[in-house]
Amino acid sequence: MARMVRFYEHGGPEVLRLEPMDLRPPGPGEVQIRVKAIGVNRADALLRSGTYIENPPLPSGLGLEAAGIVEALGPGAQGFEPGDVVSVIPPISMARWPAYSELATFPVEHIVKHPPSLDWQVAASIWMQYLTAYGALIDISKLSAGDFAVVTAASSSVGIAAIQIANMVGATAIAITRTSKKRAALIGVGAAHVIASDEEDLRSRLFDIVGLDGARVVFDPIGGPTLEPLTSAMSKGGILIEYGGLSPEPTPFPLFTVLSKTLTLRGYLVHEVVSDPLRLAAAKQFILDGLNEGYLRPVIARTFRFDEIVDDLSP
Repeated sequence: MARMVRFYEHGGPEVLRLEPMDLRPPGPGEVQIRVKAIGVNRADALLRSGTYIENPPLPSGLGLEAAGIVEALGPGAQGFEPGDVVSVIPPISMARWPAYSELATFPVEHIVKHPPSLDWQVAASIWMQYLTAYGALIDISKLSAGDFAVVTAASSSVGIAAIQIANMVGATAIAITRTSKKRAALIGVGAAHVIASDEEDLRSRLFDIVGLDGARVVFDPIGGPTLEPLTSAMSKGGILIEYGGLSPEPTPFPLFTVLSKTLTLRGYLVHEVVSDPLRLAAAKQFILDGLNEGYLRPVIARTFRFDEIVDDLSP
């Protein structure tokens, strides 16, 4: 028996319910952990509201990130022992393997022994942000020293992760945020330049920074009208990775800019990396190296107790 957060209807945070559940033991190839901390992601809110790429039957659990102590191993789950301190790589289905629970079960390949220097909160915040940014910037775009990396929604966890990863490989991170209120914080996490898009002309500021040669890599979860100034400041043969659609406005396709610069505009999901064992192994090593060497430093915006989660996530 363990307490678990579930929802019986789609809606805002008020639909969440914290209730006791009789949980099944881990199945073949699964590991059950006693959860010490969980991460809260936009994907969790999308699942709860019925607008996520996964649409499970109700009632459903939710949550993608956790850190804790190995409680039990299912048949065939190797490489861990009860008592091991671990964190969780987000699974493909949060409904099948939900993290918002005192006891949670995950596939063994999604369990990682995290560095002992990390506390529970930091350990639970690692994988979604750094895997998402790594997959786009390193695995797909091959970001390297000398490149410019334009990062929109830069103050988000994935945006901060992208800035840190750019610095780790010697690239120059250009952070785009709406207002200058977050400028100092973004400089503090490693942005070389910050553009406040509601206060400055995005196109001209980008050209001021990157020059006529342009930026090779753009990492964007917004879409909408900003796609046009972003692509206009890209280099020939550049790549724009789109990993979200936060803009409520239509996203015009910049056809002539794409043609004249032979640009690649690519949709991306972190599942591409998570579902490929070889790519995931490379990602794990890169991220663990970055944590151990101090390049990657998760920023925790807020913490709260599990038994207050329903109240704290409500308006």
